Amino acid sequence: MSDDSQQPIIVKRIKKGGGAAHGGAWKIAYADFVTAMMAFFLLMWLLGSTSAGDLKGIAEYFSMPVKVALQGGSGTGDASTLLQGGGEDLTRTNGQVRRGEMMANKESVKIQTQQNEIQVKEKVEAKHLSELKAQIEAKIDNNPSLKQFKNQMLLEITAEGLRIQIVDEKNRPMFDSASAELKPYTRVILHEIGNALNGVTNRISLSGHTDATPFVGGDQGLGNWELSSSRANASRRELVAGGMQDAKMIRVVGLASAVPLDKADPFGAINRRISILVMNKKTEDAILRDGKLAEDAPGTKADGR
Repeated sequence: MSDDSQQPIIVKRIKKGGGAAHGGAWKIAYADFVTAMMAFFLLMWLLGSTSAGDLKGIAEYFSMPVKVALQGGSGTGDASTLLQGGGEDLTRTNGQVRRGEMMANKESVKIQTQQNEIQVKEKVEAKHLSELKAQIEAKIDNNPSLKQFKNQMLLEITAEGLRIQIVDEKNRPMFDSASAELKPYTRVILHEIGNALNGVTNRISLSGHTDATPFVGGDQGLGNWELSSSRANASRRELVAGGMQDAKMIRVVGLASAVPLDKADPFGAINRRISILVMNKKTEDAILRDGKLAEDAPGTKADGR
């Protein structure tokens, strides 16, 4: 029989779970954070203590790995973008561009830019030469003493610049016969032209020409070459006397009858002339370059040949 005086024993078991604020998950996250920070500071220390040469080598390795360098193929350093066939925006269709091609494109753009700049400068220069031509023509028309010689002054724009030619007429020569002595009216013409030439920064080339009639200069045996050279230099002095800066002149030559103006009649009076060339930049550079090459040629400095 049971004893009603004894009470049953009740055992309560409490199951404990991880509390939200007292669990251990945060410890794992913190450990990961500390590990990442340690790796970051270790990387910073390594970068700070590595020489510039080593850093460059490391960068080159990642740009062009050894396997790609030895066996060829596409490397990470070849692309301007990671997207194959993509681009920086929707207008670009080729995203994977090798660095060599990129450099070639940049060089092509640079050359095109330089060519555009040269073309702009040439147009500005051509405009200035056209204005100079108009200015000289106006001086001739407005000066009664010059207007009568208008037919003896030929002005034209050429590929080399502005060419001003003062030619002989049968009954109105520029020089005394067989001489480099200028006629008074020739001096007036050259003075007016010399004054106008200072209106531009272009350099000047001057050449003297004769006709095909042989000239014998007495006992010294001088010919058309010496006569044309003397006449060219006499004209240069008159241009300077008229106000042209002497430094603007970079070439004075005598060409005798080698370049006739009237090829059909090499003995014609029009072939006896003074040619003044107001050079454009391209022609000036070519003359200066040729002069430098002549100076640098063997024998030109030592013996003057």
